[in-house]
Amino acid sequence: MSECELGRLKVIEDIEAQRLSVVQGAELAGVSRRQMTRLVRAFRDNGASGLISKKRGKPSNHRHTNGFRDYVLELVRQNYADFGPTLALEKLEAHHDVSVAKETLRKWMIEAGIWQTRKERRSRVYQPRNRRDCFGELIQIDGSHHWWFEDRGPKSALLVYGDDATSKLVHLRFAESENAFDYFHATKDYLGEYGKPLAFYSDKHAVFRTTHASNKDATTGLTQFGRALSELNIDIICANSPQAKGRVERANKTLQDRLVKELRLRGIDTIEDANSFAPAFMESFNTRFAKPARNPKNVHRPLAPHDDLDGAACVKSQRTVSNSLTVIYNRVLFILERNQVSERLCRKKVTVCDYLDGRLEIRHGNDVLPYTTFDKQQRVKRAQIVENKRLDDVLNMIALQQQKTPQKRSTSAPRRRGQGPNMFSLEGEQTTP
Repeated sequence: MSECELGRLKVIEDIEAQRLSVVQGAELAGVSRRQMTRLVRAFRDNGASGLISKKRGKPSNHRHTNGFRDYVLELVRQNYADFGPTLALEKLEAHHDVSVAKETLRKWMIEAGIWQTRKERRSRVYQPRNRRDCFGELIQIDGSHHWWFEDRGPKSALLVYGDDATSKLVHLRFAESENAFDYFHATKDYLGEYGKPLAFYSDKHAVFRTTHASNKDATTGLTQFGRALSELNIDIICANSPQAKGRVERANKTLQDRLVKELRLRGIDTIEDANSFAPAFMESFNTRFAKPARNPKNVHRPLAPHDDLDGAACVKSQRTVSNSLTVIYNRVLFILERNQVSERLCRKKVTVCDYLDGRLEIRHGNDVLPYTTFDKQQRVKRAQIVENKRLDDVLNMIALQQQKTPQKRSTSAPRRRGQGPNMFSLEGEQTTP
C-alpha cells in the first residue's frame, strides 16, 4: 500500500470505531463524503486490501499499442538509427506523420538498445567563458574535415562561421580542403551579407597564423588571410586551445551529426549541391539553436567606400624585377612589357596579385604592368614537411602531380577548387591583366 492508502486506512479505522464521523474522515483524508462512503464500504467487504487501487500494475488506458510501438521503432531502425530522440521525432513527424511524446520515444529507443541514457554516455567537461554581449563582436571560424557525404563522395572540409554572442551560424562553405582561397571566398560572402565584425577568433592553422613573425615589423608576420583582414580593418585572434573556442567546436559536432543526415536524406553528394543547400540548413539550424544576445545592438560595420573586397581577398606576393625585366612567381617566368613604367623598375619590388577568379596581376603602386609568360617544365620534387591537418591536401596534390606530368603550377601555392593543373597556356601565350 502507498502512504496515501495507509493514511486512509487509519481514518477508516477511526470511523469504524466511531471516533470520527464520515464527514470528518472525508475532510482529514482530503476526499469527498461520497468517496469516503465508498472506501468504508470497500473496507467492510475486503478489509485493508479493498483500499488498494485497482489500476495498480495494469497498463494505462491511454498507452500506445505494442503494434504502434514496434512500427515506430522499425522506422527509426531503418531510417534514423544514429539519430537522437529529439531529431528522430522531428523527422518522424515531418516525413511519416507519426506523433508521439519525445520522452516516450526516448524510453522506447533506450529499451530497444538504439539510444543510451545520459549516465551511460561519457560526461563532457567544458571550460566556461561568458559570451560576448553583441552580435558581430566576435565571429568564431573553424574548418571541420569530415566525411560529410559519407560513402557517396570524397572527404571534404566545412568552413564554419559562428557568432559568439548568439551561437548563430552566419556562413557555411564546403571545400575540398581548408585553404586560403576558400576562406577568402567564404569571408567575402559573409562580409557582403552582414558587414565587418570587430574580430575573428580562430585556431592556429597555417591559414591564420605564421611561425615566421618578425619582432620589428608586425606586418611581416601576417598570413595572406591575416593581411586581407588587416586591409579591411578587422582583427584576428588565434586561440591557444580548442576549449577556448568551444562554441564553434560544439557546433562542428552538432553539424557532423545533423548536417550529414540532412545531406543523406536529400541525396546530396557534391560540394556544389551542398553549398546550395547550406543557406536553407543554416536558417533551420539558427531557428533551433540560436540564442538572443544580451545586448540587441548589431556591431557589424558596413563596408566603407574605400574597402576593396576583391583587392583584399587575393594572394599578394612581393617580387623583385630583374635587369631583364622579368619576374618569377610560382616557378613561372613573367616577362614585363617594356614601357616607361617598367623600364624604371629594374631591381625594384613589385606586387603579384593572384585573384580568386584566376586572374593574375603584376602591380607597382597603382600601375598594372602588362606581361607575357614563359613556362618551364617542372619536375616532381620531394614533398616538404607539412602539418598533420594539411597532410591529406598535400597527398592529393602529389597524386595529381604524378598523374599529370606537364604540371605547371607549384604544389606549394594555394589551390582553388576546380582549378586545372596548368596555370597558364603553353608557348608563352599573351595574357592580359
